[in-house]
Amino acid sequence: MKYIRVKVIPRSGKNEIVEIMEDSSGEKTWKIRIKAIPEKGKANKELIRFLSEEFKTEKENISIISGETDHLKLIKIT
Repeated sequence: MKYIRVKVIPRSGKNEIVEIMEDSSGEKTWKIRIKAIPEKGKANKELIRFLSEEFKTEKENISIISGETDHLKLIKIT
């Protein structure tokens, strides 16, 4: 099981990982652009689909633990 923090940028030209930022305490945050709009869960669904491809796992193995309606999210990958 793995947890990652993600900062989502919706309405982007393409789905991509922009960078992995690290704060002074060593915590990493993945900055990810997503094409979908943040409306009715579309961006969250697109994020899960994108991460499932990146981590080569099923979509059912990825869940948003916190931040469903926020740009900053905590993601669990099993």
